[in-house]
This record gives sequence, C-alpha cells and structure tokens, in this order.
Amino acid sequence: MQKKDTSIFKAAWTYDEAPESTDHIQIKKKYELFIDGKFTKPIKGNYFDTINPATNKVIASVAEATTEDVDVAVKAARKAFGSWSKLSGKERGKYIFRIARLIQERAREFAVIESLDGGKPIRESRDIDIPLAANHFFYYAGWADKLEYAFPNRTPKPLGVAGQIIPWNFPLLMAAWKIAPALATGNTVVLKPAETTPLTALKLAEIIQESGLPKGVVNIVTGAGETGASIVNHPDINKIAFTGSTGVGKYIQKAIAGTQKKLTLELGGKGANIIFEDAAIDQAVEGIVNAIFFNQGHVCCAGSRLFVQESVADLVIQKLKDRMETLIVGNPLDKNTDIGAINSKKQLQTIENYIKIGVNEGGEIYQPKCNFPKEGNWCEPTLFINVSQSHRIVQEEIFGPVLAIQTFRTIDEVIEKANNTPYGLSAGVWTQNGSKIFHLTQKLEAGVIWANTFNKFDPASPFGGYKESGFGREGGLHGLKPYLKFE
Repeated sequence: MQKKDTSIFKAAWTYDEAPESTDHIQIKKKYELFIDGKFTKPIKGNYFDTINPATNKVIASVAEATTEDVDVAVKAARKAFGSWSKLSGKERGKYIFRIARLIQERAREFAVIESLDGGKPIRESRDIDIPLAANHFFYYAGWADKLEYAFPNRTPKPLGVAGQIIPWNFPLLMAAWKIAPALATGNTVVLKPAETTPLTALKLAEIIQESGLPKGVVNIVTGAGETGASIVNHPDINKIAFTGSTGVGKYIQKAIAGTQKKLTLELGGKGANIIFEDAAIDQAVEGIVNAIFFNQGHVCCAGSRLFVQESVADLVIQKLKDRMETLIVGNPLDKNTDIGAINSKKQLQTIENYIKIGVNEGGEIYQPKCNFPKEGNWCEPTLFINVSQSHRIVQEEIFGPVLAIQTFRTIDEVIEKANNTPYGLSAGVWTQNGSKIFHLTQKLEAGVIWANTFNKFDPASPFGGYKESGFGREGGLHGLKPYLKFE
C-alpha cells in the first residue's frame, strides 16, 4: 500500500477541535409509530435500537412496525385522503409552507440529529441536507395551487395513498423528496425511513403534528425490510416510491407486477466523472473529492469512476493524492471533519471487502494516513489506479469512499467506457469547451449530468436514472407527475 509523507500539508498547522453542541437537541429514549396524527405503540410491542455510527452507542429505541401496524397506517391514510384531496391547492400549500418554515426554525437541531444518527459531517448536514429538505417543501408548496398550469389542457387528479420507502444516506432530504410532492398533489402518505436512520423522520413527524396538518395525511412507520415489504404488498396503496438498492428495486417491481400500483424507483449508480486535458485542473480535483468523498461516498450518484485524459493523468492523480492528505476523517460533529463515520458496521464490512477485492484483482491502492477515533465505523478515503473495465470495483456499486481511476485518449473512447455499466444515474464532465459538454450530454447514458461541478442539487431540477438506476423523476415539475393521474 502506497503511503506518502504528509508533513508539507499537516506540519504547518493543526485544527483545534470544533464540536457542535448537542445541548439544544431533544431526543426521546423511545419512539413510537406516527399514525393518524399521533404517536402510537406498535401492536406487537417490538422495538429496535438506532446506533450512533461514530461511537457504536445506542441513541434511542424505535418501534418496529409489523404488517398489522402498516395496515392501520394505510387505513388512516385512506380515510384522510377523502378530505385532503378535496382541499383546495391554496389550503394544501399553506400546510406545506408551514412544515418548511418549521424545518428552518429547527434546522440546527435537525442537523445535529442527522449527523448523530447517520454519521455524516455536521457541515454537510447543516449546509446541505437540512436546507435542501426545507427548500423541497417550499418548492412544492408553491405548486400546490398551480397544477392546472403545470399540466395545461389536462385535468390532474391525485392517485390516493402513496407508500414511500427511503434510504439511510440522506434521511430527512429523502423524506422531503417523497412527502412534499405527494402532499402538493393531494395524496396521503405512509412513509418508512431506513432502520439505521429513523430519527430525523420521527422528528419531522413532531413538526407535522405542530403544523396542524390533518391527521392521517402523513403516517410514518419504522422498521426494516419486512415493514417495507408490508407497504409494497398492501392492496390499498396506489403508488410506491422507493429509493435504495437495485436488488430491492427489482423485488418491488416484481411484487407489484399485475397490479394497478404506480411505481417510481431511484436505485444504485456507478457515476462516471470525466476530466479532459483542457479542464481547470485544480477546480476539477476539488470536484473529484466532492464527487466521491461527500457523505463518505454514501451517495447513489457518486462519481465513483474517474476517467482522466491521458495527457494530464499523472498531474491530476498527484494533485488528488495531495488533496486527500488534507482530508480530516473523524467525529461527525466536529466542524473541521471532511469525512464522517460509515453508516453501519455492515456497510463498513461491505466497503472493506471491496477494497480487498480491488487489491486482489491487481489494482494499485492509495490511502492517506488517518488517525481514527478508537470507537466507531471508519474508512480511509481510497483510490485505485491501474484498473480496467472488468474489475469488480469498476463495475459494482460500493457505496463508500472508494474511487477507481482509468485513463482515456479520445472522446469516443471515454463515452464507450463511461456507458459500459448496468447503471445510468449520473455523470460529470470537466472541460472549458462548451460544445464538448453538449456533445457528451447527448451521448452519456445518465439521468443527471453535471458540467464543471458535481453533486449539486436543486428542488426545481428533476433527478432520476436509466437502466438499472431506476425510472421516474423526483424534483422539479417532473416530480409532480408520478403522483397524478389525468382525466
């Protein structure tokens, strides 16, 4: 394993710890299910622990919903649908605006809880996750009374009850992506957050109560895979929205085949990040770091495959290694931290297995020296060079801070390499040539393509993939359509 003298980067100064306070947050020792506007105990009385991945200590005990609990939640949502769908768009919008404002008011608490429960750096929770979540509610609140303008000469109608299942990498943001457009279009919701990161969804339930949203419009049931399966298989749900792994997405697609349920899937990815010789190299290196090490690489659209034009490959790789030496891995609540804790022991094991696979397949590994805390789930930012298209670390989603680097000579070559994957979620292009950017956006098989940036999101911009990365779009005007039928 190649190591490097880091003295030129770290000897000049060190950062004092700058931990975010936790005194202002309120976390209960035990959380119940949120059904029909109130917190209710699970029918079978089962609970599970949610763990702080930076310490491996229990944060809270959370109710585990069974099929019976899901049925109660769906019935509450169905009952609420009658009045909610008849409410004017203007009135629905008021409730959604109120939720957005309440998220803003308690943004600091949300950010700390997100970092405690999920392991992501507080800077990311504070500056990205929570503001984006609030902005999605603001954005869709604005559409609630304008659906006839969004779809002219058509009569949009809500579907009914939406079953929504979200992942652990962006817990509150994914809840906002799902809930906000569903409410704006007049649907009611049964949402299941991931079992490893349920706390901000349950904090959102408290805000929903405070907002005065009519009971039963949003129901939040916690649990693992069986709870999600109960939502998918429930006969009185009209729409399934799922964000997660491709394997589970395929299961859901098979499970609802032959039914009238509508479906959107946002699944895995293996994004290509392409650096041309005419790119602004220093800017591109920062873009590479953001593309793969943001949120510990727990990003479905991460730029986990880097393609660098051969003429500048040595320069880019050296600058990237130098930049990696400055990254701080550690306490997610420290404002200096760049890379936080891996979300769970299970995910850490998966990442470590892939790193071993990369080494065994002949890839050349590079990892900077990191001083990890004694407890918790930690992984060095990692890159591999001398890999090919056939390497598993190039083809398979790792969902961690692991980057595979290849070189290319021509535009046609990099397009062929970039598209040689079963996934089609994201890509990035770095060049100062505008026509080259437009050419690649036509040729790359990806739902989202960034130019001279990466991992930038906006509520007004649709997001989604092709091939095994799923179908349907969330965000923007496109995000309304999956929750509507037209008469």
